[in-house]
This record gives sequence, structure tokens and C-alpha cells, in this order.
Amino acid sequence: MAIIQEIKTNNPYYQKERELRNEVLLRPLGIPDFGWEMNDPISWHFVAIENSKVIGCVILCPLDPEKSKAQLMQMAVSRDHQGKGIGKMLVNYLLKFASNQGIKEIIIHSRSNVTSFYTQFGFKVAGDEFEEVGIKHHYLSTSL
Repeated sequence: MAIIQEIKTNNPYYQKERELRNEVLLRPLGIPDFGWEMNDPISWHFVAIENSKVIGCVILCPLDPEKSKAQLMQMAVSRDHQGKGIGKMLVNYLLKFASNQGIKEIIIHSRSNVTSFYTQFGFKVAGDEFEEVGIKHHYLSTSL
């Protein structure tokens, strides 16, 4: 059974999170490894751990100095664990964390093919589809 845990960038699981993000998110698009980490130092990191292995991750990046608005980013679940509820566990944990932190709004640049995953948590599509890193995305947001 997986557990969800918040980690800092000095935690040993952070390196495993980085590798998972490379494997699931970046390499399939031809983006260089570690090429999307510019927000890591200021973000909150959440990992799903099973048998000491990082099988899922997501980050929450504050978007304003007051930390009242944040962006859910870099959501990844290992291919072996996709479709088993790990993503839902991560998002539910992140939403509870955000609420406890006083964050009022969360946005996502969601890949269009997974937008429906986020709408089940109350995220709403705002605006037209757009292209980012060469693939179609939707802008989503939710208020807490």
C-alpha cells in the first residue's frame, strides 16, 4: 500500500522523484532530463512511496508572495502503477495540504488527454485549449 509524504529537496526521495518525472513526463516529449525543475526550490513536493520506491509525485508551486494561489505541476505516476488510484491519492493529499496552508486557488496546465482526471476533483476548464511543450493543454482552476 502506497503512502503519500511531503518531502523537501534535500530528502533522498527527491532524487527518485526527479528520475520519475524524467521517465514519465520529459523523455517521452524529448525534453532533456531535469529540464523542468526551475520551480523545484520554491515548491512543495509530494511523493507516493511503496516499498521504499517513489511510484508517484506531484509538486505545488506558489504563484504569489502571499502563497494564496499555487500551481499543481509535474504530476507523474510510474507506468507500473498507473490506473491504481495513486494519482487520486496524490491530488487528494495536495488539496488537503493546500487548504491547510490557506491557499485559496490552484491552477493546472493539464495535458488535454488527462483533463477529465482533474475535473473529478472540482477543477474547471477555463479558456481555450493551448499548446505547451508541443502538446495540447487546458488551463484549469479550482477555489479552496
